[in-house]
Amino acid sequence: QVQLVESGGGLVQPGGSLRLQCAASGFIFNNFNMKWYRQAPGKEREFVASIETTGRRTNYLDAVKGRFTISRDNARKMVYLQMNSLKPEDTDVYYCNAQNPGNTGYWGQGTQVTVSE
Repeated sequence: QVQLVESGGGLVQPGGSLRLQCAASGFIFNNFNMKWYRQAPGKEREFVASIETTGRRTNYLDAVKGRFTISRDNARKMVYLQMNSLKPEDTDVYYCNAQNPGNTGYWGQGTQVTVSE
């Protein structure tokens, strides 16, 4: 079975940090670009960050540039999102996504990030 399982979300104060992780199984991980998205109830899902198959190229939403870092470990079939200097507007459910060149895509179930004090 194809599976993407996110973890690492939680409650953090503004200015704090969290590291999200996504464990992949059931497909050839090295052939897929990996992405993080975020979404609040009633709002559209928003692209956050992406990393290509080898990990050499990354892209970010402008609002998170310099604060978030996406990375991957192909041997462990894992993708990470290090989030620093968190702001209340970063509060959302964060989703892991896998996409191949043929636009086949898979989604995880999401992990909640809440930035508040």
